[in-house]
Amino acid sequence: MNRLLPAEFSTRTVDADGVPVHVRTAGHGPPVLLLHGYPQTHLIWHRVAPVLAAGFTVVLTDLRGYGDSGKPASGPDHAAYAKRAMARDQYLVMRELGFDRFAVAGHDRGARVGHRLALDHPEAVTAFAALDIVPTRYAFEHADAAFATGYYHWFFLTAGHGIPEHLIGRDPEFWVRTRMNGRHHGGTAFAPEAVDEYVRCFSDPAAIHASCEDYRAAATIDLEHDRADAGRRLDCPVLLLWGEHSFVGRHYDVPAAWAEYASDVRGHALPCDHYVPEEAPEATARHLDAFLRATASPA
Repeated sequence: MNRLLPAEFSTRTVDADGVPVHVRTAGHGPPVLLLHGYPQTHLIWHRVAPVLAAGFTVVLTDLRGYGDSGKPASGPDHAAYAKRAMARDQYLVMRELGFDRFAVAGHDRGARVGHRLALDHPEAVTAFAALDIVPTRYAFEHADAAFATGYYHWFFLTAGHGIPEHLIGRDPEFWVRTRMNGRHHGGTAFAPEAVDEYVRCFSDPAAIHASCEDYRAAATIDLEHDRADAGRRLDCPVLLLWGEHSFVGRHYDVPAAWAEYASDVRGHALPCDHYVPEEAPEATARHLDAFLRATASPA
């Protein structure tokens, strides 16, 4: 087992209505669910989770299709990897762990899952933190040449006929390392053990296919769900953290982009690129800790 997280983080698998979800937990206090992005696993939080565990019950999971979680078959509508399905997994995990109400923090794809989780289960989500994203619908509706080149993988990964699966599958380690190194600027270096673990998990052809389905869903069924919810704002408090050197930080007014989607928004740019929890772990932990303490529900 990877030793990046302290021994206090226990490991289990939770059945989320037929999808096995890999879970790590530690700490005591109000519960917070931490969700990772692409092409990673729960270990993106390895520098932040132990800090938060001093005051909170921290739950780390691998999203369906990623890491050591299940990779269910998908169909032509990509519904198996809709953010609605991925969010329901996380809702069921938290209920299985005994938490009816909890905070959520997500990076990248995990933030998109967290956004949908807060929309579909507002009674459960007490607070939401989104790291280095603008909402999916906003991103597509404001797409331009800069977006198409800076986020080319959004379009490449949606290609059909197994094209991205075949090309990435020829050298998944190259894909993971170049994607990550190409979006790192000035922050703390990646832990080699973490990157090795991302490569291990992503080298599974089922993970490559599932992650492509995640992006295909984002461009199709997720947009349908998001457009159906146009005009709805999250009622829970929302914290936005983004890298000042990331594409998001350089191309968007992040709080303004979220204003249409949430009623109570606050945020901070951090001195890093895209991988906020790994590149700026101290600042990430500090902002999350303050936000979670300020928004925690009374016992």
